[in-house]
Amino acid sequence: MSDAVIRTEALRKEYAGMPSFGPPGGGRPGGPPPGAGGPPAGRSSGPAVASLDLEVHRGEIFGLLGPNGAGKSTTIGMLTTRVIPTSGRAWVAGIDVVAQPAHVKQHIGVVTQTNTLDRSLNVRENLVFHGRYFGMPAKQARAEADRLIDQFALTDKRDVLVQTLSGGLAQRLMVARSIMHRPSVLFLDEPTAGLDPQTRLSLWEVVRELHANGQTVLLTTHYMEEADSLCERLAIMDHGQILALDTPAGLKRSVDADTVVTISAPGDPAALAAALRSAENVTKAEPSPRGVAVNVRGGRGIVPRLMTSAADAGFEVTDLSVEEPSLETVFIQLTGKDLRD
Repeated sequence: MSDAVIRTEALRKEYAGMPSFGPPGGGRPGGPPPGAGGPPAGRSSGPAVASLDLEVHRGEIFGLLGPNGAGKSTTIGMLTTRVIPTSGRAWVAGIDVVAQPAHVKQHIGVVTQTNTLDRSLNVRENLVFHGRYFGMPAKQARAEADRLIDQFALTDKRDVLVQTLSGGLAQRLMVARSIMHRPSVLFLDEPTAGLDPQTRLSLWEVVRELHANGQTVLLTTHYMEEADSLCERLAIMDHGQILALDTPAGLKRSVDADTVVTISAPGDPAALAAALRSAENVTKAEPSPRGVAVNVRGGRGIVPRLMTSAADAGFEVTDLSVEEPSLETVFIQLTGKDLRD
């Protein structure tokens, strides 16, 4: 039997004309604002997600990596029942997300990009209310809230109104709230967007701890470092399609290089790339958003040879960088654009 906790078959979402909306509020306290099922801001009509086939295994952290507008949040929206698919099917915890949306909600926890905490309640009350909403007896809800407050290092904030929390503490509380009812899958939709680097690292540790305890996590992000650090497997998305899917290490090996040299020079990038391809140990040279990206395999002393090749072709190099292949390298070579675009 498959251990897939999430499975999709040819899942597709198109926004054309009037947007489609999922159930208001997502059926849970502090749910998304009205209109959360509509197209993302700035997206034109067309397929936001195109024929997505995906499996997420039990107990893994799976990532969807891509730029803004790639279709990551729309995918999360369909899997959490907030967005109605145009076609295709999806199952979460073995439950059809369209046929049984209320049942799906009992098995998922969701942390969105925006603060969805109840600002009229304090930290502990937000947790207790969430537990009661999901059917916990009052005594159990209070005990579980106290346990999570301790686990997430919120003890000194337990009686504080959530509107006074910093962005990092609010996000930490939203993660705690999302697992209050012991969901089968935790969906994190760009949970560290807008957070400072220190707070982001702190939240990573929280996610790692949850994973160590067996929690299945589906994470969307446009931060390369986040995907590389947290995910066991990840899919690189753009324009609603999966371009590549593997472990982070496997994706980086697909570049067929152990070194990537990026060279900038005035003139025609295509002509510069053609000149650099003839250098020894170069496996690929293509124009990129930052110049010409040169893949090198076992190329000790490659930089002087590349400089010579560029000069012989009449190019004056103005900038040069050397790095190991990264997820961003993979993305640029798949799409021809910078991951942060």
